[in-house]
Amino acid sequence: MIRLLKTTLAVTAALACTTAAASITFYQGEGFRGRAATFDGPVDNMDRVGFNDRASSAIIDRGRWEVCEHADFGGRCTILRRGNYDSLAAMGLNNSISSMRPMSGRARAQVVEVAPPPVAPVYEYRVRPSERTYQAQVTQVRAVTGPPEQRCWVEQERVGGRGEPNVGGAIVGGILGGVLGHQVGSGRGNDAATALGAIGGAAIGSQAGRSGGYTRDVQRCENVASGTPAYWDVSYVFRGQEHRVQLASQPGPTILVNERGEPRG
Repeated sequence: MIRLLKTTLAVTAALACTTAAASITFYQGEGFRGRAATFDGPVDNMDRVGFNDRASSAIIDRGRWEVCEHADFGGRCTILRRGNYDSLAAMGLNNSISSMRPMSGRARAQVVEVAPPPVAPVYEYRVRPSERTYQAQVTQVRAVTGPPEQRCWVEQERVGGRGEPNVGGAIVGGILGGVLGHQVGSGRGNDAATALGAIGGAAIGSQAGRSGGYTRDVQRCENVASGTPAYWDVSYVFRGQEHRVQLASQPGPTILVNERGEPRG
């Protein structure tokens, strides 16, 4: 009898230690945002604690947890190991957990055990369990863009086309014109004809090929300001004191803060 009592007490103590060593926090939004609730023991119906089908992300500080889609650990169940789960959607658990319990031994045959995704830093501005939050008035929002972006395009450029005199044609035309002019008249008339022939031949030769030429592709680039903000620099007032914070998304007229004025949510 005494041995049986000792065994019972040992099992009870072991279960108590397992429960105390387990801790899980659910968040109503992805990325550890929104309302949060922490548990260190089994809950057979999440509706009783106001968190039925509301969990979208989770942090398991200690232990392994079995989470199920129905009350009383019914329906599809999954074992989650210690780690940060910034989204439960990938496992089909988004807004679908109705019961849960810490695991001290091997999982049931039909229950799948999954490892957490690669460990990432927990979102700095997440709401802590049982933390009271307030609305703070936003006074200024400034979008800060990233470094300039280089944009390039291709243009067609005409080479040797209209508007560019044909120098080679002018020289050849001048020589030919002078030769032909020299054949006209004699004496000073011959000299004048030679000069006029050279000038006329040069003028005609310079026009030869002006409407021709060819085009080539030329790449041109310029640096322009980035159109996508890298972050938003936000100023807000809480209890008469001004605060500044950098946010990944544009805030509304107010932001959520804790009693010390630190951003939350």
